[in-house]
Amino acid sequence: MRPVLLAVDDDPEVLRAVDRDLRRRYADRYRVVRAESGASAIDALRTFEERGDPIAMVVADQRMPEMTGVELLQQTLKLVPDAKRVLLTAYADTDAAIDAINKARIDNYLLKPWDPPEEKLYTVLDDLLDDWQSGYQAPFEGIRVIGHRWSPKSHDVRDFLGRNLVPFKWLDLDVSDEARSVLSKLSTGTEAPALPVVVFPDGDVLAAPEVGALGARLGLRSRAEKPFYDLVVVGGGPAGLAAAVYGASEGLRTLLLEREAPGGQAGTSSRIENYLGFPSGLTGADLTRRAVAQARKFGAELLTPQEACRLRIDGQYRVITLSDGSEVSTRALLIASGVSYRTLDVPGAEKLTGAGVYYGAALTEAISCRDEEVLIIGGGNSAGQAALFFAQYAKHVVILVRGASLGESMSQYLVDQVEGTPNVTVMTRTRVIAIHGDDRLHSVTIACDSEQRELEATSLFAFIGAAPRTDWVAGVIERDEHGFILTGSDLPRENGRPRGWPLERDPYLLETNVPGVFCAGDVRHQSVKRVASAVGEGSIAVQFTHRYLAEG
Repeated sequence: MRPVLLAVDDDPEVLRAVDRDLRRRYADRYRVVRAESGASAIDALRTFEERGDPIAMVVADQRMPEMTGVELLQQTLKLVPDAKRVLLTAYADTDAAIDAINKARIDNYLLKPWDPPEEKLYTVLDDLLDDWQSGYQAPFEGIRVIGHRWSPKSHDVRDFLGRNLVPFKWLDLDVSDEARSVLSKLSTGTEAPALPVVVFPDGDVLAAPEVGALGARLGLRSRAEKPFYDLVVVGGGPAGLAAAVYGASEGLRTLLLEREAPGGQAGTSSRIENYLGFPSGLTGADLTRRAVAQARKFGAELLTPQEACRLRIDGQYRVITLSDGSEVSTRALLIASGVSYRTLDVPGAEKLTGAGVYYGAALTEAISCRDEEVLIIGGGNSAGQAALFFAQYAKHVVILVRGASLGESMSQYLVDQVEGTPNVTVMTRTRVIAIHGDDRLHSVTIACDSEQRELEATSLFAFIGAAPRTDWVAGVIERDEHGFILTGSDLPRENGRPRGWPLERDPYLLETNVPGVFCAGDVRHQSVKRVASAVGEGSIAVQFTHRYLAEG
């Protein structure tokens, strides 16, 4: 069943032009349908919905007399909320386009005429349709995961699949008849396979798999093709992915190592709205998917899950020992290993991790939180984005903040959205002092000023502080007292020179105390904790890499 592209315009000539260009590009994959008014478009959408036809995109002209394009696209939010929405505007309709972004949450707008379509139409629509396809769930024929919601192991498997952008269907054994039916067929005699069970489309089954074995079965690569590279990047967050893209595109033999899944903390974000060039925002998964595709397009090699465990310097080579015991050598190394959210140091937290207590935005848990009480700990942008996302499912979301206000550490646009969401409550000057539950989370004890009280909750998501992942370079690379990596002018100095620095020149801005070893992103001392700055540092690090390599 081909998804529908619906074009709407009351001007027959313009409608024919839209229809012609859409068919020329997309007719082999999509069904292109025309509507001559907003009312007929609404009727068509209702018919498609009744028949179960997927709607990929609605392209509507703004200047229609009975119903403007903005008014039509506003109605599509309720009828087909997952469809991409594009407004066709004249040059004088800029205000209408901005209005459409705010009211109809359109994905983009296009100025008429759009000749040539190869430059002014298809590049925009291709991107939007790729996004739609990545989130579209066709009748399911893929991987199924069977387990218990409150099992930490089940959570780990689902989180690994979700963060690696692998589509799967979750079957909770406690509530799903399908789960019990599938599991009974897999059982031998009275013995059922260990949970969680991952069932592949070809009938293959993995019982309680480790993520390494699961990644291998999925075809994710964890072994390097070559023993030697021009540039090895450790960490697949925005900084690391940017470096992989720029390094590979500029001819460097580039290898990226990621211990969990590409995207880092940014990859788990439900919505990034202040990233330049995306006025409607994008998810962390969208950003990750695009960056990974770019890096691979230019020939970068990505290994995941694979972890760097040790670094040693061997003359002009930097040698990284990996978690499987193998080694890779490189002339230049970029450390972009990011940070982890700090764990809660309160009674009950460790026992219930993965069973109601989670660190970061565990987006795979969102649907399970429907009509429940959810707690978010933290006052940064990640916490605000998570609260808004979970508010779409949960009955009530409570944000617990140590500070006096959200504005102390959260961007104002997020503060405004949080305060405007009716089922989100913010509690300031508040901290968690105990977590309660047996095999799952039931409640937490909080302290607000001098008063203590208990809050019921089924899920708690913590976004507190950041712990850098730098133990693997201890003794080789200079770090601050918190483990963040020192670079450039922040390196300790003796007699006016960086301590132990062997070259006549000073270290480059993002260079560590070892020549040819660079650092970018959140793991760097005093870095700006924003996606855009991480991307910038990753790209700049590649330029310094070229300078270093040119030195011979």
